[in-house]
Amino acid sequence: MALRCLAMTDQNQRTVLRGARWPGDVAFAGGRIVAVGEVAAIDGDHVVRCDDTIVTPGLVNTHHHLYQWLTRGYAAGSDLFGWLTTLYPVWKHITADDVRSAALVGLSELLRSGCTTAADHHYVVPSSDDSVFDALADAARTLGMRLHLSRGSMDLGESDGGLPPDNLVEDIDTILTSTQEVASRLHDGEQIVVVVAPCSPFSVTLELLERSAELARDLGLRLHTHLAETVDEERDALDRYGKRPVDVLDELGWIADDVWVAHGIHFDDAEIARLGAARTGVAHCPSSNGRLAAGACRVIDLRAAGSPVGLGVDGVASNEVGALFPELRQALYTARLRAGSAAAFLPADALEIATAGGAACLGRGDIGKLEPGLRADVVVWPAGDLADIADPVTGLVLGPDRRARDVFVGGRQVVAGGQVLGADLPAARRDLAVRARRLRDVSG
Repeated sequence: MALRCLAMTDQNQRTVLRGARWPGDVAFAGGRIVAVGEVAAIDGDHVVRCDDTIVTPGLVNTHHHLYQWLTRGYAAGSDLFGWLTTLYPVWKHITADDVRSAALVGLSELLRSGCTTAADHHYVVPSSDDSVFDALADAARTLGMRLHLSRGSMDLGESDGGLPPDNLVEDIDTILTSTQEVASRLHDGEQIVVVVAPCSPFSVTLELLERSAELARDLGLRLHTHLAETVDEERDALDRYGKRPVDVLDELGWIADDVWVAHGIHFDDAEIARLGAARTGVAHCPSSNGRLAAGACRVIDLRAAGSPVGLGVDGVASNEVGALFPELRQALYTARLRAGSAAAFLPADALEIATAGGAACLGRGDIGKLEPGLRADVVVWPAGDLADIADPVTGLVLGPDRRARDVFVGGRQVVAGGQVLGADLPAARRDLAVRARRLRDVSG
């Protein structure tokens, strides 16, 4: 596959995005933001004209399953458990090459939607072939994107009362050894960040949850899992352990500030207070939650309690758009409908959870804001159609969907004029379609 070259500029030369409607000029050099607002010209500046645009921090996707680009459109009328049991027999045929193909398309689409950092939760590892994680990291490096690579896992198969089939689970020692090896060869703490991530309370054992937490803290890595996504999950935990899912995780050391969980829909008031006090983050995935009729996350209450809340696309088999930008508006609408108040959640709140809130979930203080000293992860949005809208942020969030014009990650341009620079996206899509058809054929 022919690849375009990423735009190369002298990293020490100052780049100035000049003339944006909001927040004004943005300058960066050496991979870091150096000025925002009115930036005086100096000799040698590389100037990018940004008239009729809005500039934001790079969006942060706190929960994704990139491999699911191979299986969009399945089980369109199913809830979570029915959807999973439909897809598990298909996913068991996925190879590392399939995963790279899906990641190349998925990450490209995220970049085009203004996302510069994505957390991918990969928990399907057929035959314990952990080269799937190398494939994910390779796709991210090819595109110049930041990836929080969650080494997911399942060890509770059907024969032991779990939901996944026995041929898709791994034994605990294999999982933990692989996790340590994946971290050793891929984790660099900046572009590729490895995370320890058992899949969910209904697909893993208590021992795996406990030992995963111990390993993560020994290695200085963060923890991630699905939690409180559906009432079926709640019933399963009550039947299996006599406890609600949050209680199960709390007793194993998982309600802490080095943890963020996906979905977090079915929390009661006491659990929200507990999560907030611990500063446990929540990845809010509004479109996927609606697609699977799982419910609506209590975003307003969680933020008020002190929990970092980020935005997530989730797997593209439960959110076939696969872009992060549309989730800003969806998050706003969902929050207002749940609160019964238009004033309860504003466009600026939606942008905050998509940027700084997501960065906080991932434990990153170096991205998510346009501030001097932070990494130059910056998005330029075309906004000529918003010239008549009084507030630029309101126009961006509530106006028509749009693709990023230009995207910079650490000051390096990775999208120019709406085109991803690191990949031939049409060719990548064609390759992915062939692989998706093969999966349909081999799974019957």
